[in-house]
Amino acid sequence: MPSLQQRQRLRRWRAAKDWCGKGTIAIFGIGVIVTLVLMFVYLFSETAPIFGSAEMEAVGRYDAPGADGAPTLHTAMERYRQVAVRFTDDARAVFFYPTTGEVISEEVLNRPEGVNVTDFATGEARSRLVGYGLDDGTAIFLRHDYDISYPGGERQIAPKITYPEGNGEPLDVFAEEGYALDVIGVQRGGLGTAIIAANNEHEQLRVVLFKEDEDFLTGDVTVERQVYEMPWPEEGVEVTQILMNTTMRNLFVGGADGRLHYYDISNRRNPRLVASERAIQGGDAEVTAMDFLLGAVSIIAGGSDGSVSQWFLARNEQGERRLTQIRSFEPHGAPVTSIGPEHARKGFATAAADGTVQLHHATSDRTLARLNLGDEIEVDSVSMAPRQNGMLIVGEDGGFRYLDVRNPHPEISFSALWQKVWYEGRNNPDYVWQSSSATQEFEPKFSMVPLTVGTLKAAFYAMLFAAPLAILAAIYSAYFMAPRMRTVTKPTIEIMEALPTVILGFLAGLWAAPYFENNLPAIFSILLLTPISFIVAAWLWTRVIPAGVSGRVPAGWEGALLIPVVLAVGWFAVSMSPLLEVWFFGGDMRQWLTDQGITYDQRNALVVGMAMGFAVIPTIYSISEDAIFNVPKHLTQGALALGATPWQAVVTVVLLTASPGIFSAVMIGFGRAVGETMIVLMATGNSPVVNFNIFEGMRTLSANIAVEMPEAAVGGTHYRILFLAALVLFLMTFVLNTIAEVVRHRLRKKYSSL
Repeated sequence: MPSLQQRQRLRRWRAAKDWCGKGTIAIFGIGVIVTLVLMFVYLFSETAPIFGSAEMEAVGRYDAPGADGAPTLHTAMERYRQVAVRFTDDARAVFFYPTTGEVISEEVLNRPEGVNVTDFATGEARSRLVGYGLDDGTAIFLRHDYDISYPGGERQIAPKITYPEGNGEPLDVFAEEGYALDVIGVQRGGLGTAIIAANNEHEQLRVVLFKEDEDFLTGDVTVERQVYEMPWPEEGVEVTQILMNTTMRNLFVGGADGRLHYYDISNRRNPRLVASERAIQGGDAEVTAMDFLLGAVSIIAGGSDGSVSQWFLARNEQGERRLTQIRSFEPHGAPVTSIGPEHARKGFATAAADGTVQLHHATSDRTLARLNLGDEIEVDSVSMAPRQNGMLIVGEDGGFRYLDVRNPHPEISFSALWQKVWYEGRNNPDYVWQSSSATQEFEPKFSMVPLTVGTLKAAFYAMLFAAPLAILAAIYSAYFMAPRMRTVTKPTIEIMEALPTVILGFLAGLWAAPYFENNLPAIFSILLLTPISFIVAAWLWTRVIPAGVSGRVPAGWEGALLIPVVLAVGWFAVSMSPLLEVWFFGGDMRQWLTDQGITYDQRNALVVGMAMGFAVIPTIYSISEDAIFNVPKHLTQGALALGATPWQAVVTVVLLTASPGIFSAVMIGFGRAVGETMIVLMATGNSPVVNFNIFEGMRTLSANIAVEMPEAAVGGTHYRILFLAALVLFLMTFVLNTIAEVVRHRLRKKYSSL
């Protein structure tokens, strides 16, 4: 027996070890909490900027540059904001520095003497195309271009005027008739360039198309002038605005009656006035400003009542394309005088007669910023810089104001992320994730709903496959299986967890998906017949097989006899698959599903559920088995002693006692399924759809991050949206685990008295 001093030393040593152990556990526990907090802070810091507000600041003010104070019709800047251009109503182009107003050069356009300018129009913002309508029935058609060079390593920009057609000579539109061009529109597209003109007095509407054909051998370009007459919108209607899209198939005319008139001119020799829609709701209000958004699909209409609305073509319930109002924006308190679309996004600025300028974005359905330049100022014109970081404002007094604009992430709002959005080219609002496209005028679609639903869908089908198998296997191996067999089975299942998920994803995508597609009846036959065959085999074992034969199998080894049953069922199902397909599905089950209106993708939730189920089974099985096996033996022995059968003891005592551990196993498995990346990346098809169809694929949050993060520009909207997806995934798993822990503690408290 140790002496008193030795016992004291042992107690001190034990206390020191306890203190070190508690300290180590506390340090690492706090470290885990700090790590989680830092992860959240980092994700939030990368995500927060997308919810910031836009800013506009006036940084320059000066009188109209050059042209002897002639009224300004339009302004524009090149992409670096070093040079701007001003077009005047006496047909001159003045190039100047936008920050100071200092004139760089001035060019007088070829306007015949004694001929006045009647109207001015611009093409789609990126085309830099402008046109003057003249009272002699001709039009001047031109572009403002910029030559960029880098002598000595410094950027120099040389502005110039170019003429797509006519070499600067006025182009005939109504010259033969002698009608003035009261209203014109210009556009450039794949067919060439076009002038659309209207004369209100004689109710004439005409399209003059300069169609370009390039010889693919010589490269020579020939231009053919084609003239098409359009029907007048309605007798007595005064045309105020004209727009044509870049495909030159759709023509839109705004009237003083506040209506938009849509023409289908895909057959220009037989144009059709399809519909007229009231764009301005006030009884006597008219369309005072109208322009295309980027891509020339959506129209922004401003009214004399200050309203601002977005319109584009969508199919109605009868399948007819109609000009449809998509959304309205915060109105001005005075008539809208100008609309300035952004060059690379679906945003735009509006200006009004009361001196207010507002910044909007179509997709996010937001008015982002508002600037009041003063009640005494009536804004005549507003234009955006090509990089959306600057703005030129022209007042009625001719004065210029140069604005710095900070608006990095206008596409994002709660509605754009989590509610249905009516995107361009679609007939109804929908949840869509499509972050990029081959065209520059593409409208990014950043709905988080398809990704979140896809994550839950993949986890649901994985758990539907894995949880019953893992829990029932845990019950059997912990309570009914022979100890020797258990020592082999349990490590074998647990070692499955070491199998790389990329291997499972590879097998699922390249082998299982096509095999399932070609043998659908076999797959469903196996899922249906396997449990039935187990029940039949158990009945035969207990009721038909002689006791002398069944008694030779040691207790707890009966499960091994089901291995040939599983193999036999699999062989039978695969052998019968072609016959079942002929008997019940007309020879092709996939086509039969399609005929029933059920979409079938080769890489679908069925494949993912089984593949991810195999990745999740070891986790659920191991934790559940330990929880069941560690139920105190006196509880089960007491139940058996009171006359309960083994299954009754399992159901009424063992499962209740082990329920906290089983529930934890299920939730940990679910968390693993939610965060799985490689399997869903390789076996789902990555289609961001919103449904729980087992025969369709999905795109999950984790897979989407893995796919798109390498191509996202650092600091851009897409980049930060992916961090938002990571934050949503983090919060989702955190909330699920928190709920699971609360439920586990309640179950543990409830059944701790057993």
